[in-house]
Amino acid sequence: WFYRSHWGCHIIFEDRDAKMKRTSQRPLVTKRVVGTHGAYALAGFTGLTGGVTLYLGTDPITTMLGVGNIALYAGAYTFMKPRSEWNTWVGAIVGGIPPVMGYTAATNGVGLFDIEAFLLGSTLFLWQFPHFFALSWMHRVDYARGGFQMVATNDTPQGCATADLITKYTYYLSAIPIVSTLAGVTSTMFAIEGLFLNGYAIYVAQKFNEERSNGSARKVFLTSLWYLPCWMVLFLLHSKKWREGVDEDDQSVDTDLMDILKKKVDEVRQKGRELCIHEIFVFGTDKDGHLNESTGNKSHERGQASKCPVMIGREPKEKVSNDHHTADTAKLERSESR
Repeated sequence: WFYRSHWGCHIIFEDRDAKMKRTSQRPLVTKRVVGTHGAYALAGFTGLTGGVTLYLGTDPITTMLGVGNIALYAGAYTFMKPRSEWNTWVGAIVGGIPPVMGYTAATNGVGLFDIEAFLLGSTLFLWQFPHFFALSWMHRVDYARGGFQMVATNDTPQGCATADLITKYTYYLSAIPIVSTLAGVTSTMFAIEGLFLNGYAIYVAQKFNEERSNGSARKVFLTSLWYLPCWMVLFLLHSKKWREGVDEDDQSVDTDLMDILKKKVDEVRQKGRELCIHEIFVFGTDKDGHLNESTGNKSHERGQASKCPVMIGREPKEKVSNDHHTADTAKLERSESR
């Protein structure tokens, strides 16, 4: 819905897209699917129906974010694209809003200023710079042919500005797992695994800084394609939100579905714990190679917040136990009321 409603931007740039090799065969340029009037009608229809769907299915905050994002893309971004290279930063804001929408929708609109929403939006915002700067460097001649203002088209032949920005934003992006862990949003392992994930991203960014070729830029671009889903999966697996349970009094939450999802996440976590060198070294394994659960439970009873001894940030163990106690009490009260 979101990208279809943005077709108005591509309609405006039909003439420019026709001059570029990478966009000259787009349906709007070749008129293979619909003409200009049909494209405007489709963009308007999807924008309207999408906004109504958000309003009816989510909450006013999520709806305003979605409709506002269309306006930001079709308005400010479209206006700036042939006029200023700062359009990339505006476009990064547009790309950072959808995950925030997902979080606000999941929290019924009350989580807009939560740290989780900030981390998700910041990640998508920062990720787009190495992703797009690498892409625009590979197609800098094409973008110049179309008359678009990009950092790569305005850069020197050596690509100093492009390389500098790719490197800087890759480093900025690598700080997110550490910030997330220190803020208590994710477990320590997210920060540790983030070192390996971001370490490779920094490596390919540095390679482009050393050799400003299309081949090096392509490696940055391809890395960005698998980096983001890996980051999202790790963020989900190590999120402490899964440990806090579900508000049993919230009728809008499908608790059965949440229980299934939590069970699957716990299963994956358990597999990861069995591979954790620190836990294996400290607690040992049984004859089948599984982590020694009895030892771990004893350690927990002695007050350890986590079995893995490698810990940074804060571990809200009391909050977790209290949340489970509250959830169990709510279940008991509801069953008695029946």
